[in-house]
Amino acid sequence: MKKIITLIMSMLMAIGCIGLTACGQSEKVKVIEIPLTSEEYVFAVKTGDTETQTALNDFLDEIKENGTLNTIVESFFDGSSDFVYSNPASKDGCLVVATSADFPPFEYKSGDKFTGIDMQIAKLFADKLGKTLYIGDIGFDSVILAMGTADNEYKIGMAGITYSKDRDESMDFSKGYYKSAQVVIVKESDKTFDSCKTAEDVEAILKQQGKSYKVGTQKGTTGYMYTFGDEGFGYTGYKNLETKIYDAGALAIKDLSNGKINAVIIDEQPAKMISKSINDNL
Repeated sequence: MKKIITLIMSMLMAIGCIGLTACGQSEKVKVIEIPLTSEEYVFAVKTGDTETQTALNDFLDEIKENGTLNTIVESFFDGSSDFVYSNPASKDGCLVVATSADFPPFEYKSGDKFTGIDMQIAKLFADKLGKTLYIGDIGFDSVILAMGTADNEYKIGMAGITYSKDRDESMDFSKGYYKSAQVVIVKESDKTFDSCKTAEDVEAILKQQGKSYKVGTQKGTTGYMYTFGDEGFGYTGYKNLETKIYDAGALAIKDLSNGKINAVIIDEQPAKMISKSINDNL
């Protein structure tokens, strides 16, 4: 875990201190460990590419059955993984995968190299196909747009993508490989949600807030759809408060720590890991 925390903090330091509050005055944050949603991560496959979809599903079945998938997940959760990957000089003849490398522990950067659960799975799948892997870091929104278009260079989108019937209408997916949920993060001193026991308790408090209450989410993600509202995903959202959009979850949590927003809603495991990395370095 220490190694992954160090890598996340390196990313945050590279971004720099953001917000009106100086870095030295930032406050620790805490995760409210009550799942607000129930969702499953999948890989997106370029629309109409049934050959790649079938091969990827077969591969996922294989690594689930032989324990490789669980080993990869656990190694990133406990910090024991040493997997990193550098792109080849050319993408010609490669398995080209789209990602958004700002979502630890699933995809992120170690220096100029790629790492994370999804990236290691991508490398193993490329090996299985007898191909070299090439990773395109294009941002989450762009991954979703690219995979719904037949005319692009990306075969697969690997970016902690949540399956939904709405997305299923415009792109193809692999089988699910990881179950996740959205959670709330607030400042450590914030007692607002301390008495909550259920998702309904958290939602009731969110519905009581006014427009001055700002919730940070990552652009295009389930957290954004849950907070802002999205009929295709079945989320009514919270029109009573302000949803603030960020390019990366780490930026939202840093703004929370700096006092610019009141809460963050993102995926559970990244929430825990990024929050810990920020707190350990205050």
